[in-house]
Amino acid sequence: MIDAITPQAPPLTGRVLMNQDWLDLTYVHWSLPPERVAALMPAGVVPDVLDGVTYLGLVPFRMSGAGFGRRGRVPYFGDFLETNLRLYSVDPTGRRGVVFLTLDCERAAVVAGARLGFGTHYRWARMRHDTVVAAGSTSHRYRHETRGRGTSATLDLTVEVGPATEPNELDHFLSARWGLHTRLAGRTAYIPNQHEPWPMRRAEVTSLEGSLLAASGFADLLDREPDQVAFSPGVHAEFGLPTSGLRRRAA
Repeated sequence: MIDAITPQAPPLTGRVLMNQDWLDLTYVHWSLPPERVAALMPAGVVPDVLDGVTYLGLVPFRMSGAGFGRRGRVPYFGDFLETNLRLYSVDPTGRRGVVFLTLDCERAAVVAGARLGFGTHYRWARMRHDTVVAAGSTSHRYRHETRGRGTSATLDLTVEVGPATEPNELDHFLSARWGLHTRLAGRTAYIPNQHEPWPMRRAEVTSLEGSLLAASGFADLLDREPDQVAFSPGVHAEFGLPTSGLRRRAA
């Protein structure tokens, strides 16, 4: 049975591995047929769907106060910009999660540590986030360019933030994700998280350029309007210890 979509996180069991704030976050999503991304899922995990389609998400934000345990903070290295390109997943136990295609981050040490410890596809990038308030409106601009060896990818995204809104079913489907599916030591793993419900504002993409989507095989999405755009001032999140992606941890 697949877990219900709910904005309320189930409580973490066991030790809190890390905590962090996700701030000034923008969601930009496009719908996709699930068969297009099925091969990108970890073993045993399939695309999660809503009304017959799944989604690819472009999600830039500010990481703040990241650290170990429930209250730890790491100076300097715990504050950085990040952009992730992600898919939506569900495992045989019914747990919904996300699968990261790429995660671009401006801290080289964080990139190295996350690759080693969590099996995620972090890349080092030059990044910048600007907030512009003019004529009564607020816009957020996110820019980055990957650094070092490997596939080069760029992003230049600007969104204009609108009024606060009550999240709808699609917003909950995309934002109420209480874990991520990844590969650790050659096996599929599930890393649980919890946070308060996302405060949402409607938003509009005013500019989107760069090669980030094309580098992951989704250049065609730039030819059509996103199916969901939203902005959130942020939430505080906590992560639990990894478990098997195919077996639910006992409560």
